[in-house]
Amino acid sequence: MRFPARPNGRFSAFLFSCLAVWVAQAATAAPREAPPIFVLNSLDASVSVIDPADWIEKQRIATGKEPHHIYMTPDEKSVIVANSAGDSLTFLNPRTAEVQRVVYGIIDPYQLQFSRDMKWFVTAGNRLNHVDIYRWDGKDLKLAKRIASGKTPSHIWIDNTSTIAYVTMQDSDELIAIDLPTQTIRWRVATGAMPADIFGIHNDKTLLVGLTGSDGVQVFDVAGAEPKLVGKIPTGKGAHAFRSAGDGKSVFVSNRVANTISRIDLATLKVGAVYPVPGGPDCMDVSADGKTLYVTSRWAKKLSVVDLVNNKLVRQVNVGRSPHGVWTLDHAKRI
Repeated sequence: MRFPARPNGRFSAFLFSCLAVWVAQAATAAPREAPPIFVLNSLDASVSVIDPADWIEKQRIATGKEPHHIYMTPDEKSVIVANSAGDSLTFLNPRTAEVQRVVYGIIDPYQLQFSRDMKWFVTAGNRLNHVDIYRWDGKDLKLAKRIASGKTPSHIWIDNTSTIAYVTMQDSDELIAIDLPTQTIRWRVATGAMPADIFGIHNDKTLLVGLTGSDGVQVFDVAGAEPKLVGKIPTGKGAHAFRSAGDGKSVFVSNRVANTISRIDLATLKVGAVYPVPGGPDCMDVSADGKTLYVTSRWAKKLSVVDLVNNKLVRQVNVGRSPHGVWTLDHAKRI
């Protein structure tokens, strides 16, 4: 049997030098560019694309009228902008900000959310008083049912079994539960003034509901057949939107009128920290390392950036009018 020749000293030295050059080049190669931060400018019908390296708006993308909320597809290959007055959805590449496609005929999609099993897509028609339930096959949407809901449906939370969608009614002060398989309303319960965002805790047996018309968060036990109001957490005037801190221990709520962000401890259901954020703080996202909070300052045309390690506002970035939703692929866990 013939064996390969053993490399001589010169050849070995050549291989070693090539390997050394490759290692040096890999070490000095530019790191992969961080994904952008998207901010929806509701009154400008556009999305601001923010570069988190130099904190400038590097691009502005035209959308349909009144983009309010933004949500990632469960596979995180697209980020969807819901254009409520434009009756459309704009799909963007979350890393490059390229427009992938626009889906028309989605009526009044003010708020939107996917079920965790990726079978259902739910929108709240804030202007037209309905909730739409769509079936999702991974690419296309098919309307299953349009449900007359109550006055001014606002925000959505879908439970971890992908069978119940909870929706707040901003102007009739209600929380409803919709059975997704049958597309019927299970129950309806009164809330405090102007309920907005919803956040599920305790394996979705408890719901937190922000009261924009009041000064805190209501706590509902939804483990049984009928919901029960079990408490209220004082946070600040205009309690509005939630965002998980990503640590499984706390959640942020924006107090739009008080110009603060409250951090709620999920074990005690008490406020553990408060961060001043001017300009009507609204929607939020959290960096993957959990150290930075991105907040849209609704009345100031700014994206506010909060250092969560040192507990202070560190910068504000100019964006368009009435910035609402904010999202980035470089995010902490959202549940």
